[in-house]
Amino acid sequence: MPVGDYDKRLVILTRERGKITAFAKGARKQNSALLACTQPFSFGEYTLYEGRTAYNLISADISNFFIELREDLEAVSFGFYFLEMAEYLTTENTNETDILKLLYQTLRALVKKSISFELIRYIYELKILSLSGETPQVFECVQCKNTASYYHFRAANGGLLCSDCVRKYSDYIKVSGSTIYTMQYIITSSIEKLYTFMVTDEVLNELRLCLKQFKKVYVDKEFKSLEMLKFRC
Repeated sequence: MPVGDYDKRLVILTRERGKITAFAKGARKQNSALLACTQPFSFGEYTLYEGRTAYNLISADISNFFIELREDLEAVSFGFYFLEMAEYLTTENTNETDILKLLYQTLRALVKKSISFELIRYIYELKILSLSGETPQVFECVQCKNTASYYHFRAANGGLLCSDCVRKYSDYIKVSGSTIYTMQYIITSSIEKLYTFMVTDEVLNELRLCLKQFKKVYVDKEFKSLEMLKFRC
C-alpha cells in the first residue's frame, strides 16, 4: 500500500521469519531501483534492515515476477485471492516455509494452466488450511471412527460422518468416494505433486460445497478479492 508521497508499505512472506512488514522508501518513484521488486507476486531474495518496529527494504534480487499472471485478468484475480488468504493465515516469527512453497507452486499452476483455475483454488484452500492446523477429518467418521464406504461431510463436526452418525443432522453434504480420495490426496501429498491431476465435474462441485462450508466455520474473514471472481463462493 502507498505511504506518504513516494514510499510503500509491503507485506512479505518469508521463509526465515514468516510474515513481516517492510517499508520501501521512494519505491513509487519512476526511477526507483525498488519499483519493480515491490510489485505483487514478486518472488526472490530481499535485503532488509531491521528497525525497531518494522523492516526497511534495501534491495532485492527477483527470480520470478510472474509476468504471465499479470496479463490474464482471471488468473490475476485468483492470484490476489491466494495472496490475501496467505496473509490472513500466516503470522510473524514462525516458520512458514511450507505455505511459502505452496503459494509459489500455486502461482506457477495458474501460469501453466494445465488444470482449471477452479480446481487450483480448491486444492490451495484445502492445503493451506491443513498447513495452518485446520485439517478436516476425511479418513474416518469423526464421531464413531468407523471407516465406512459411504460418508457425508459436515464442517461443524470437523469432517466426515458415517450414515449412522449423520442421521441427527440435516446440514450435511453427501460426498462420493472419489471426492473423499481427492481430499485425502491433497492433504497428504507433497506440495510438488498437488497440481498434477484433474477431476470430474461431480467431484469439483462436491469440493466446492465442502470447502465453502468448511471455510464458513473455520475462517473468520470475508476475502475482498473473491468479489472479483465469477465462481460461486
